[in-house]
Amino acid sequence: MAKAKRKNRRSMLYIPGNNPAMLQNGGVYGADCVLLDLEDAVALNQKDAARILVRNMLQNVDYYNCEVSVRVNHISTPFGLADLEEIVPLQPDAIRFPKTESIQELAELIRIIEEIEDKHNLPHDKMKIHAMIETAVGVQNVYQIAAYSKRVDAITIGGQDLTADMGIEKTKDNAGIDYARKQIIMAAKANGIDAIDTVFADVDDEEGLREETLYAKKIGFSGKAVINPRQIDIVNDAFMPTDEEIRKASKIYRGWVKAKAEGLGVFAIDGKMIDAPVFARAERVLEIANVDLNTL
Repeated sequence: MAKAKRKNRRSMLYIPGNNPAMLQNGGVYGADCVLLDLEDAVALNQKDAARILVRNMLQNVDYYNCEVSVRVNHISTPFGLADLEEIVPLQPDAIRFPKTESIQELAELIRIIEEIEDKHNLPHDKMKIHAMIETAVGVQNVYQIAAYSKRVDAITIGGQDLTADMGIEKTKDNAGIDYARKQIIMAAKANGIDAIDTVFADVDDEEGLREETLYAKKIGFSGKAVINPRQIDIVNDAFMPTDEEIRKASKIYRGWVKAKAEGLGVFAIDGKMIDAPVFARAERVLEIANVDLNTL
């Protein structure tokens, strides 16, 4: 059986749940994922209207090849349960759960989701959960959160809320949350799931966005959330492998196929040992770059 291809999650576009024009056009902006937001982007007096609007959009709008996730309100708020009751039956690709701090609240979220799924005769293995880490407690518990359930297939960081919780300013270099970002990446990688970086708030600073995104890629993030369609191409380009990375990965892939045919577990390219972990990394580079492996 062929190995399932992992989704690219380079760019994840937040779309306010009360913005019908953006909701309707979300699939044409070029993001890998759209995040239909019922939480922070929506004022308290618009929560109910936004929920119904997002529900209707999920039923009627073609988002093409985008992964579609919905950020609901936390289940401790007056809006969280109503969000889940409207959204879960429509089975978007994922529910993004804000301010995740413990496996206990994650267990309660999954219990509610699966009760709703049972009510509608839906499976428990289709819709995923993206857990947002936005507090110091969440950072301390992130490994357990990432490991808790197979339904969790991405961990994301909310930089604005995290810095507020820590009582510090969110600076351009993200110094105050660098430790948290790396903890989240380690937890995600240890559990074989994606880590998604926080937004870059200054939509007019393209060079700053590019620099921050390249750093995010360097330390291991799989992608980055964006708040404006103008940011998508910059983020996608930064996470796309370079020509040199593709060339090197292709060479490793060809060498690995040849070595396996000869019964070898390791081999050398340009004096460097190539083993299974190196091959897996090269294969992922080619996946992200959409290289047809049959042409190598």
